[in-house]
Amino acid sequence: MRFDLIKCHGSGNDFPLIDARASTLGDAAWAAVARALADRAGPVGGDGLLLLTAGDETHAFGMRMFNSDGSESETCLNGLRCVARAGFAATGYETAMALLKTSDAAVQRDADIAEGVFTVREIAGPACLDAAAWPMHVGTDRIVDTPIARLPTDRAFTAVAMPNPHLVTFVDAVDEAELVRVGEACEAAPDWLPNRANVSFVEVRGRDLFVRTFERGVGLTDSCGSAMAASTYAACLTGRIAYDTPTTVFNKGGLVRTEASEAAMVTLSGNATFESTGTIEVDLDTATASDLVVTRRHDDEIAAWAGLLATI
Repeated sequence: MRFDLIKCHGSGNDFPLIDARASTLGDAAWAAVARALADRAGPVGGDGLLLLTAGDETHAFGMRMFNSDGSESETCLNGLRCVARAGFAATGYETAMALLKTSDAAVQRDADIAEGVFTVREIAGPACLDAAAWPMHVGTDRIVDTPIARLPTDRAFTAVAMPNPHLVTFVDAVDEAELVRVGEACEAAPDWLPNRANVSFVEVRGRDLFVRTFERGVGLTDSCGSAMAASTYAACLTGRIAYDTPTTVFNKGGLVRTEASEAAMVTLSGNATFESTGTIEVDLDTATASDLVVTRRHDDEIAAWAGLLATI
């Protein structure tokens, strides 16, 4: 089956994006497309697959996100900015409510964070501290700056859903080997954590944060938008930064601007960069892709993002 796609990224979190508003494909087929297109060894590659989906009476459009292993995530805030950009172009809106798998989010065109860097503001939440709803069976429903005995580390974590599940710990310096060890323990879907979780190690740098994430269904990733939102809220909740204070969250892929409220709503503002557009053939039976045809490269946007990264 042939698809038109956009290769895009939000803060270095990269995806193929497909307009699926008129599609009749089922979940299993989309999971196969995700495995084919997000395969780093394939012709496209990415941290997952983004779908622009139809809205309803209160939502101008929607988003679905399938991880590179074919599992579906509740949300992806870096991806949402890219989907919102495509949704704005398709509907003519510049402010909208976007329908997600289990929630929704407000999105709007924002002032560019740097010249030539298309920027979207999104408001997600409320963040939820009910870890039992994930479910996570550790003898308590709320985990705030507390060690979790079943993890292979003594570090203290805060459990936050955005609405996808995140375990956030604050460190003096990120130890990637330890992060991968903890992330893989969660990725194994043990009985006490059957739906897995995203794991983030976070450095506090004054009023700013640096976040490194092992993402559920993806692995170690340069950027995860919902992890940056969860980390911002967890930092406020534990008194490391102040509520209602603009914060810059850095990651290996770039940065976003964030702000968390005491009402547990988190605002992110960041890039929605289109790198190329094209068409591709996917074999749904084998979950493989071939015949990528790039019809346009957005070199100006690639250069604008590179220029921003050079300043940080």
